Amino acid sequence: MTDTELAAEELLDRLKATGLMVATAESCTGGMIIAALTDIAGSSAVVERGFVTYSNEAKIEMLGVPPDLIAAHGAVSQQVARAMAEGALARSHADITVSVTGIAGPGGGSKDKPVGTVHFGCARRGEATVHSHQLFVQMDRAAVREASVQHAFKMITEWL
Repeated sequence: MTDTELAAEELLDRLKATGLMVATAESCTGGMIIAALTDIAGSSAVVERGFVTYSNEAKIEMLGVPPDLIAAHGAVSQQVARAMAEGALARSHADITVSVTGIAGPGGGSKDKPVGTVHFGCARRGEATVHSHQLFVQMDRAAVREASVQHAFKMITEWL
């Protein structure tokens, strides 16, 4: 069993113990977070839905991310990660959501936002949204995405 599979099982067990439902809002992971969770039998007890919002238009249309927020800060930013998590919470029946937006590479990076830059948001009903920024350096695209999935699981687990 992989580290991601073990982390997914642990997270599902914790969610079941708390009775909370989870939803995801994913960009650079393209649905890998929700897929890792739903690969496990019985996940429907706590997995509510997943939004794959790879394009800016999808973030705007599906999650209600304000276009001016993307224009001002870029899709890969703390502000957009928070808005994605909050949008997923508002547009689902979940109790807790996690979002991820980043630059998995190999291209697309810049001096200010190099490849491996990933922003996460975590929203929970009745709580302030939290943010995490990670820089996954010297990793290929697959490794950045896998590390992002594991970090998303960690964020949710820490908030339970």
